[in-house]
Amino acid sequence: MAAVLRKAQGLLLRSNSCRIGRKATLFTGASTGKKVALGTLGVVVAGGVGLGTALHLSVNAGELELHPPVFPWSHSGVFASLDHASVRRGYQVYKEVCSACHSMKYLAFRNLVNVSHSEDEAKQIALEYMIQDGPDEEGNMFDRPGKLSDYFPSPYENDEAARAANQGALPPDLSYIALARHGGENYIFSLLTGYCDPPAGIEIREGLYYNPYFPGQAIGMAPALYNEIIEYEDGTPATFSQLAKDVSVFLRWAAEPELDQRKRMGLKALMVLSMAFCAAFYYKRHKWTVNKSRKLAYQMSGRR
Repeated sequence: MAAVLRKAQGLLLRSNSCRIGRKATLFTGASTGKKVALGTLGVVVAGGVGLGTALHLSVNAGELELHPPVFPWSHSGVFASLDHASVRRGYQVYKEVCSACHSMKYLAFRNLVNVSHSEDEAKQIALEYMIQDGPDEEGNMFDRPGKLSDYFPSPYENDEAARAANQGALPPDLSYIALARHGGENYIFSLLTGYCDPPAGIEIREGLYYNPYFPGQAIGMAPALYNEIIEYEDGTPATFSQLAKDVSVFLRWAAEPELDQRKRMGLKALMVLSMAFCAAFYYKRHKWTVNKSRKLAYQMSGRR
């Protein structure tokens, strides 16, 4: 049975190869004018398909996804650090504007120390909040003033309370938002500054706002930043773009509080590895190479 199957398979392969060879012979045997006509037809068909696809994508607004531009952040370089003054201003924007709806439950008050605030300032900020603790000796929960080891308190007790206060939409936690969204701080800045009226033909239902940088272009968060909505402690003009820039830098730092330290350690590692490379090169060139390139000659002594 196996021999019969192999023989049938061989016959099919030979017949297919004969057909392919016959077609190739027909094409090669065609005149030059026919070849040119067939080539022109193929180019026209391919160009028409490409043009139709491009026109379809250009007029189909439902498939467009606007990507945020790349801005020249001061910390984007390999050896560049975060602007700590901007981090401090961004925390003020979060505290006075964003914290009314968004939580940062993975960031503690101690993370602010020696980054945007001094230790005494961070302690003073923590004391402004009452943190639920316990249970006590009687098994009851109690409230106490905050301390450096506490994490930022959430504006709502649970997710259901957050949805009930925001028409069913759950405000995301902002602790790692700069890493959780494609584009990072570029996306955050573009989202905060990208609110506009919807184009003709697009209707946004009540309670939503048009933002081309948000997936789906309809976002439940109202525009949160305006000119002079707060007053900076250092006297920096609180313009619309300045507010968005500072809170974007703060959220970038919050997602990776160790960013500056990691870059510093990377620079130290490069310096140490460079010295180790120089030492290894010297050892290979002047020590090991001599042993590798030496020539050993053996002279056989005469027979006695």
